[in-house]
Amino acid sequence: MNKKINNIGTLKGKVLLFGGVYSNLQALEALKAIAEKESIPAENCICTGDIVGYCAQPEETVQLFKLWKAKSILGNVEIQLIDNAEDCGCDFTEGSRCDGFSKLWYPYAQSLLSKSSINHLETLPDHIVFEYAGKKVTVIHGDYFNVSEFIFKSTNWQKKEETFNATQSDVIVAGHCGLPFYHQKNNKLWLNPGVIGMPANDGSPQVWYAILDDTNEDLKFKHHNLDYNYKLTNKLMQNGLLPEEYARTIVTGIWDNTEILPAVESGLQGFGITL
Repeated sequence: MNKKINNIGTLKGKVLLFGGVYSNLQALEALKAIAEKESIPAENCICTGDIVGYCAQPEETVQLFKLWKAKSILGNVEIQLIDNAEDCGCDFTEGSRCDGFSKLWYPYAQSLLSKSSINHLETLPDHIVFEYAGKKVTVIHGDYFNVSEFIFKSTNWQKKEETFNATQSDVIVAGHCGLPFYHQKNNKLWLNPGVIGMPANDGSPQVWYAILDDTNEDLKFKHHNLDYNYKLTNKLMQNGLLPEEYARTIVTGIWDNTEILPAVESGLQGFGITL
C-alpha cells in the first residue's frame, strides 16, 4: 500500500484537532481565532481532511488554511480534486440523496479552486504520525485501509482494531463520518474530533473540535463546541448552485437525511451530543 506518511516527531502542549472544514470559511476563521486565544501554534493544529466540501467558499478556505500553516491529511475530497475526478469519492450509495447533492457541490468547488489551491492540496500526506505524552498517534481520514470508510462509535471494535494493528498506534485520530466521538478499549483510543464545516445532526448550529492536553505528561482530551457566524455561511450557500438542504442544515443542525448512519447514530438525530 503506497502511502505518504508524515512523521512530525514529538508534540508538546495543547494540540487542536478538527476535521471537515467543507469550504466553510466562517467556521475556519472562528477556529483559527480559538487556536490563537489558546496559544496553540499552527504546527499543533491538525485537520483530518476534507478542507473542501459542501459550503460556498472553497478557494478562500484553502487559501486561509495555507496562510494559517495548520497541518492536514488528505480527505477523499482532496484526493478526487487533485486527480480531477468527476465525483467526490465520498462512498455515498449511488442514487441516494447524498449522492445527488454531491453532483451539485463537488463540481461547484472544483470550478472555483485555483491552481495555487490544488498545488497546496497536493502537498498533503495520507496520514500524520506523532508522539504525544508517550503514545503513538496516527491521524487518518476514514480508516487506514479506505479513506472513505465510515467509522462511527457504534462500529465494532474489531473493525477499529485493524487500523490500530496496521499502524501500531495507541491513539487513532479519525474523521470522515461527521460526528464527534471517542471509543476506548484495551488501552487504545479512537478519537474523532468532529467536523467544523457542518453541524453534527444534533439540532444545534454549533460545530465540533477537540483539544489534546499533556499536562502532567498524561494524554487527556476534550471535545468542544464552536460558535461561528453560521448565518453568513447559510446566506452565502443560498446561491442557486449549492443544495438548499445543506444550507438549511447549517442553521437547524439537522441533517437532511441519515443514509450513511448506523441505527444507533440515526436514532440520536436532534437529541444533542454528550461527550
